[in-house]
Amino acid sequence: MESSLVEILEGGTKLLVPKESLVDKSPPREPAFFNPRARINRDFSILAYSTFLQNFKGPKTFLDSLSGIGARSIRVAHELPEVAKVFVNDVNPKALEIAKSIARLNNVANCHFSENEACRFLSLHSVREGRGAIVDVDPFGSPSKYLDCAIRATYHGGLLSATATDLTVLHGLFPSACRRKYYGVPVRVEYGDEIALRLILGCINLVSGRLDVKIVPLFVQNNMHYYKTYVKVLVRTGDDEQMGYILNCKNCGNRHVVKEVVHVCDVCNNRAELAGPLWTGRLYDRDFVNGMIANEPRFQVDKSCRKILERCIEEVDMPPTYFTIDEIAHMKRSPPVSLAKTISRIQKAGFRATPTSLNPAAFRTDARVDQILNAV
Repeated sequence: MESSLVEILEGGTKLLVPKESLVDKSPPREPAFFNPRARINRDFSILAYSTFLQNFKGPKTFLDSLSGIGARSIRVAHELPEVAKVFVNDVNPKALEIAKSIARLNNVANCHFSENEACRFLSLHSVREGRGAIVDVDPFGSPSKYLDCAIRATYHGGLLSATATDLTVLHGLFPSACRRKYYGVPVRVEYGDEIALRLILGCINLVSGRLDVKIVPLFVQNNMHYYKTYVKVLVRTGDDEQMGYILNCKNCGNRHVVKEVVHVCDVCNNRAELAGPLWTGRLYDRDFVNGMIANEPRFQVDKSCRKILERCIEEVDMPPTYFTIDEIAHMKRSPPVSLAKTISRIQKAGFRATPTSLNPAAFRTDARVDQILNAV
């Protein structure tokens, strides 16, 4: 089997990957799935996990429930020496054999391998002595069916990281499927990436509430067809309501958070759409993201990571939703103004405005759409 594998370097770890995955546009699933374009996703995981573990007091264990060839989990084992045990689980025995070869290649000795269905694996770790400081769920499609057992397998004060790749569902092409999987519906808008992330967080929050658990989002990240959320899990009930809706008016472009179901735009009085219910609280924790920035020089990660993290810091206290410069140009029927000039003009008009990490050509602001158009 190893004759069909090639060695690559990702971060500070050597990986053995199916050679077809490096050349095919859609990475094959045989003998095991590996997506080289998800490297940035894994780079951010290394930064997030290392930052989290600096302040975590319990046993430093990592549970990878859907490991594939172990690219993420063996990078954790090799690049984060503070992690005592790494549990690498997958239902594909071929993927696990590759993962074992990667562990040997990197002289990693603290990995424990298991061939099990993801929820079965997580259930076996849902006891006090077996829970993970960090639990990762990285499926094909939606993570929703794994969230219950993943939360149960996460240590009090631990970190749950969950990936979603079902973009057609999260972007509104299949509203009934989205309601079934995430308990909310999106609207098809320019800022769909943020709605998708808030739907994922909303789903995690609702499942957590049923288990008398509170979540605190620390970081979110999107890249290509990946959405990843990082939340701290606390065994206590939430004392503040962080769920609601995003009202979106297609007539004038107005959008903002509402707590109740309303369909009237407060700018133009036309009927508006609602996305949700979804998470309406913060997406980032300032101290946590600053910690990721401080840790970045320690690791061999993509150079774009730092720039994205710095944008997260700028927008951490800004209102939900963002505007793209092309969207504003379309509303004004004029060529787009650069992002820097747009932000500067909004700030000069007396409003707050920052770039957003979720879209390189977009900004957040506390100005309403009519105020933005006047300023620009």
